[in-house]
Amino acid sequence: MRTLFYTIKTPVIHARYAGSLTKEAQQYRSEITLYKGDQNANAKGLFSVLRLGIKQGDLIKLTIEGDDENIAAMHLLNHIWANY
Repeated sequence: MRTLFYTIKTPVIHARYAGSLTKEAQQYRSEITLYKGDQNANAKGLFSVLRLGIKQGDLIKLTIEGDDENIAAMHLLNHIWANY
């Protein structure tokens, strides 16, 4: 299992940003879970991600578990750094 932490820099994660993240996550077979505080969501589900209400300054955690977790972690981290 790989675990990533990131503090959000953009003002709010709205549908376009959430859709971008879920689209990236859907490319991998691994289970990818997004955490904000004590809440979590399947990172491959748009409404699950939106339900978290992520905003600027929030610390998020991603856990990635599966046979392609290393490549998924690398690509997801690059995607997050570039967009959030």
